[in-house]
Amino acid sequence: MTSVKRNTLPLVVDLDGTLIRTDLLLESFYAALRQNPFLILRIPFWLMRGKATLKINLAMYAYIDSKTLPYHSAFLTYLKDEHARGRVLVLATASIKKYADAIAAHLGIFNEVLATQGAFNLKGKNKLKTLVEKYGEKGFDYAGDDPADLHIFPHARKAILVNPSVVTLKTAQEISDIEKVFQSENKISLKRLVKAMRLYQWVKNSLLFVPLMTSHNWDDSSILIQMALGFISFGMCASGGYIFNDLLDLNADRNHPRKKNRPFASGDISIWRGSALMVALQLGGLALAAFLNMEFLVLLVLYCAMSLAYTLYLKTYVLIDVLVLASLYTVRIVAGSILAEAPLSFWLFAFSIFIFFSLALVKRCSELIALSKADRKYAGGRDYSVSDVEYLREMGIASGYMAILIVAFYINSPDVILLYKNPKVLWLICPILFYWVSRLWLKTGRGEMHDDPIVFSIKDKGSRFVGFTIAIIVLFAI
Repeated sequence: MTSVKRNTLPLVVDLDGTLIRTDLLLESFYAALRQNPFLILRIPFWLMRGKATLKINLAMYAYIDSKTLPYHSAFLTYLKDEHARGRVLVLATASIKKYADAIAAHLGIFNEVLATQGAFNLKGKNKLKTLVEKYGEKGFDYAGDDPADLHIFPHARKAILVNPSVVTLKTAQEISDIEKVFQSENKISLKRLVKAMRLYQWVKNSLLFVPLMTSHNWDDSSILIQMALGFISFGMCASGGYIFNDLLDLNADRNHPRKKNRPFASGDISIWRGSALMVALQLGGLALAAFLNMEFLVLLVLYCAMSLAYTLYLKTYVLIDVLVLASLYTVRIVAGSILAEAPLSFWLFAFSIFIFFSLALVKRCSELIALSKADRKYAGGRDYSVSDVEYLREMGIASGYMAILIVAFYINSPDVILLYKNPKVLWLICPILFYWVSRLWLKTGRGEMHDDPIVFSIKDKGSRFVGFTIAIIVLFAI
């Protein structure tokens, strides 16, 4: 009997997790949520009518850019070589045909596309039935990655596995004839998880300790432990929010020269894992807050609600977005006053409002200046143009100087005498703050500012010197 030549049989290729390092159902879910957050209320009803109905309805709101999707590069190179040799390649996916056709058109290597249409979800046994009817038993080779593909592997002549789990690979070896195994280029590592959580952003939560320092109540060990746990609680919720924001911005991040390397945009961490990590962080942070203090929990819930509203809606409105950003910083200080068991003073609250409004405007101006250098006039998804920079800069500098004026009034108030032995020494803080605020805006105007001025201040030697000098002045005053 003459053996069957390899290239005479079609190679059927799965899409989600195999050809691409992501899942288009979840991609479309977050993309649709970005367009209309209230769709979350309709999803259960779509799902009740079947998974195919859910996919089709989500696709009505979700745009997926096939050109920027994270493809499995080694496997895609193999497919291109097979196509060049004349091999018939078939894309067979549970994703809807709209997305599958766009991907096939972009790659230009597939002879046919089989995908979910109408109420028929092309996955698992449904996909097996379609392939056997079309090509016959053992009449095709199949490339997949998912446990659902285990239904298909025994009926294919050869199996190709792409980034399979240990269990899937072991089972496939027992039930099918494996030709090739392509492992992922990037295994999930602790470093990538940490990057996804943006732990460096936790430095912002050090604002919780400001009321503790200004009230001079730092010698109580029980309060210090409570503050440390509050820091972790805020950090967990903030990290969950950053992950949610990244999942909403997948398309935009993939078109950004730097953000395209983020763990979810690049496919290094799956959207499923990201979603699970996001929920775990949020619930863990809220549970820890409830253990510490119910008032603190209320403020943390308020912070999460404001962050969510900003991510989904408010970030598109001019000036409203910077007011919300400033409020998110101020909420941390208010929360810190609760844990420190120190009433929030009028002076600290007023200073926080003005200085954080100035810093929020620094962030927005730095983004617009970067757009100007890239010869772009408008900020995508935001109601700003590069011509707004001058007005925003004037508002930001004025707000920063107003914060310094509040410090001057505070130094001259009766409250200072109760806390400091040498209050006149505190006047040295004002010129130092003038230097710091002016320097931040000078750096911003030069286009040297980081996306986040708080992170910039932590890394910047000049800002660290300012912080150290102010600490020395305060110690002398005490």
